[in-house]
Amino acid sequence: MNRSREPRTPTTSASRRFPRLPAWTATLTWKAAVFITVMCCALAALLGTLVHVSVAGQTVKDSRDKALARLDEVSRLYESGEPLPRFAGVDPAGLPESLRALALRGERGTMVTEFEGRPTMWAAAPADGRALAVRIDYTQSADTIDGLDRSILGSSVLAIGATLLVGAFAVTRITRRLHATAQVARRISAGDLDARVNDPRTKDPSRPQDEVATVSGALDTMASSLQRKLQSEQRFTADVAHELRTPLTGLSAAAELLPEGRPSELVRDRVRTMRALTEDLLEISRLDAGTETVDLAVHDLVPLAERVVRASGTDTEVRVVRDATVETDKRRLERVLGNLVANAHKHGAPPVVLTVDGPVVTVRDHGAGYPEYLLEAGPQRFRTESGGKGHGLGLTIAAGQAEVIGAELVFSNAPEEDGDGGALARLTLPEYVRLAESEEPTDA
Repeated sequence: MNRSREPRTPTTSASRRFPRLPAWTATLTWKAAVFITVMCCALAALLGTLVHVSVAGQTVKDSRDKALARLDEVSRLYESGEPLPRFAGVDPAGLPESLRALALRGERGTMVTEFEGRPTMWAAAPADGRALAVRIDYTQSADTIDGLDRSILGSSVLAIGATLLVGAFAVTRITRRLHATAQVARRISAGDLDARVNDPRTKDPSRPQDEVATVSGALDTMASSLQRKLQSEQRFTADVAHELRTPLTGLSAAAELLPEGRPSELVRDRVRTMRALTEDLLEISRLDAGTETVDLAVHDLVPLAERVVRASGTDTEVRVVRDATVETDKRRLERVLGNLVANAHKHGAPPVVLTVDGPVVTVRDHGAGYPEYLLEAGPQRFRTESGGKGHGLGLTIAAGQAEVIGAELVFSNAPEEDGDGGALARLTLPEYVRLAESEEPTDA
C-alpha cells in the first residue's frame, strides 16, 4: 500500500450557457392555453371581419341610395330652374376632385369624404358641362360602424377570456392527473413498488375511461406485475442461498480433512468460492428485502480507507487530498470500499488508486473502463463483461450498501486524455460536522 498527499487543484469550466425558454413554456397547460388563444383570436377575427364587411356594406349602400335619391330630386329642381337646397349646388366647394371629374365625363357617382370635419356622402351628376352635387351627413352611419367594431372587439376579448379560463381549467385537470401518474412512475423507478396511481375511473368499470385513466391503469398493472416478479426473484435468491449454506458448511469441513495436495487445494478453493457466492446472495436478499439497519458512528475516513486497502492484500495506492470525518456504518462502508477495490483489480488494470478528498472517495483503475450497460443502468447481478471473471455481485452489493448508509455511488469512465482512461467509482459520504466547529464564537 502506497500513500501520498496531493494538493487539490481547482478546475474551471468554459461551457457556454445559451438562453433558454422558461421551463413552464414546455408544459401541456401552457401549450393548450396558447393553442386556445390563437384559435379563438383567429375565429374572432374571421367572424368580426365578416360582420364588419356585411354591416358596413349595407350601411354604405343605404347612404348611397339616399344620396342618389336626393341627387335625382335636385336634378329635377335644377332642370326646372327652381332654387337648389343648401345641401346641393353646382360645382360646390369641398366636392372631391375625382368625383367632379367623373361628373364632367357625363357619369354619376358617390363618394365618402371629410367635409368641415364631418364624414359626408357626396353624390354628383353632369349638369351643362358642370357637376351638380348633393351631400348628406354620414356621421351617424360612420358612428354605427365604429360602434359595431368596438362591440365586436369587446365581445371577442370576453369570449377569448372565458374560453381560455374554461380550457385552462379542463386542461389543468388532465395535467394534474398526468403529473400524479408521472410521480408514481418515478417512485416505482426509485424502488417503491407499492406505489399506485389508483385512478377512480379504473376502479369503476361503469365510468367512462379517458386516455389518462387508461395510462394510469396500465401503469398500476405493470407495477403489480413487476412487484410480483421481483418478490418471486427475491424469495428464490434467499431460498437458494439458505439451502446452499448448510451443505456448503459441511463440504467446507470435509475439505479441511482431505490430505494435503493439489486436488485438495482445488477443492478448498472451489468451496471458498461457493461460500463467498452464497454469502453474497444472502446479503443481496437482505438488501432486496429492505430489512437492513445501520449502526452509525463517527469515523475518520483516511484510516478507515487505509485499513480496507491493507485487508484487501492488493497493491493499491492511497492518495489523500483532504481528510474528513464521517458518520456512517463502518462495516458497510468497508464492504463498499472493499468491493470497489476488488473489482478494480479483478476487471481493471494497474495502477489502482484510492483517493480521499474530504467526504468523497474515488477508486480508479487504468483498464478498459466500465461497460456501457453498467454506465447506463447501473450494476446488474450475474452480468459481467464479455470474458470477465466473477459473478457480477460485487458492484451490486456495493451499490446496495451505499444506499443503505445514505451515500451516493456513481460509476463512470475516466477520460482518455486523463491518464489513459479507466474505470472510476466515486463514493460521496455525508460529512460529519461537529457542533463546536459549526458554531461561530460570539462576544459576551
